[in-house]
Amino acid sequence: MTEVAIETAGLVKTFGDNRAVDGIDLTVPAGSVYGVLGPNGAGKTTAVKMLATLLRPDGGEARVFGHDVVREADAVRAKVSLTGQYASVDEDLTGSENLVLIGRLLGHGKPAARDRASQLLAAFGLSDAADRQVKNYSGGMRRRIDIAASILKTPDVLFLDEPTTGLDPRSRNQVWDIVRIIVAQGTTVLLTTQYLDEADQLASRIAVIDHGKVIAEGTPGELKASVGAGSIHVRLRDAAQRESALRVLSGVLGAGVHLDADPVALTAQLSGDDSDREAAEQASRALAELAGAGIVVDNFALGQPTLDEVFLALTDHPATTEEVAA
Repeated sequence: MTEVAIETAGLVKTFGDNRAVDGIDLTVPAGSVYGVLGPNGAGKTTAVKMLATLLRPDGGEARVFGHDVVREADAVRAKVSLTGQYASVDEDLTGSENLVLIGRLLGHGKPAARDRASQLLAAFGLSDAADRQVKNYSGGMRRRIDIAASILKTPDVLFLDEPTTGLDPRSRNQVWDIVRIIVAQGTTVLLTTQYLDEADQLASRIAVIDHGKVIAEGTPGELKASVGAGSIHVRLRDAAQRESALRVLSGVLGAGVHLDADPVALTAQLSGDDSDREAAEQASRALAELAGAGIVVDNFALGQPTLDEVFLALTDHPATTEEVAA
């Protein structure tokens, strides 16, 4: 059987009248990337802080490699490392000075700390910036130095709390590559994110959290299969016809039609099983009804379900909703 790195049962955390975490159950296999997906305010960061022993749970239990996060907090801390949403390194120190300092705090001698810092700076593509103050780093470089600091002593579990928020696509890809390397070396990564493509790229299993509860859990493939055969993406010639198109598609396909950010685009979920033939037949009926209503379609595309569509189907709102807990 696969070893379990993290296990929670009925985990609860309240702040006044707000149940930020409301009975979360998780089982995270060792040596994997486990994604915790949800919008701002869903309870992701609060859950991570409890697992990292930074917050005391108000209910339920949580264990990291068999150690209870409350009764055996010191044993848990010896096994985990946390990279939060904001850089925790000293901006007035250079990249090299930061890593050497943290290495010394972790018990390395000065030569060993310098060697380890040099190794990580090279591995993370920061050797040329080693003697530059961190306050002069780009956003992507700051995230890389922050993750490097988290693995100066290789942890059994690395908590990455929204590690790519605000980064440009190139920097996000660099962080993703680093995560893959860390996992390949045996570390278990619990990744919280509100980016569905990030969870899809990295996680072998995903827990979808909304309002402090786990509302779905499984592999990316299982979650996508749960919403049906796929979707049809329609782009209209005239934005003024979009409301009419919404009514037509809802009449033909039922629930699961929503307006995209593009003012002339809509996306509709296709019901039924996962057969390509059935999906094509539903799409053909929908396009025929649009044409019959005088609605001009510039282009359309059939697609497999995305995690965005999974989240929308589960919660009735997009995963990027800016919800902030009280």
